[in-house]
Amino acid sequence: MVRGRLWRCSNPHLAEAERAALVAELMDGRRSVRDAKAGRGDMAAARAKVDAAKRGLGERGPVWWEDGAPDLNRHLAKNTPYAGWYDALPPDGD
Repeated sequence: MVRGRLWRCSNPHLAEAERAALVAELMDGRRSVRDAKAGRGDMAAARAKVDAAKRGLGERGPVWWEDGAPDLNRHLAKNTPYAGWYDALPPDGD
């Protein structure tokens, strides 16, 4: 959850070594985006690195779950079947 929006989590079925390698690639990609914003690199290439890592982690692209649940990534929780769950969460900061 980020500001009331649902965000897809990483695939929990990834092997720990694979997950760690993908997280390292993601962090490298994010540093590349930061550098590109400062004029020290190619923004398109940097964003492609981030996207590839997020797809590998299962945060983007085809869903990794098999129960038929829809992909509600970036939807406002209050507009989804998770609205009751979201309403029951404690307020931020508690």
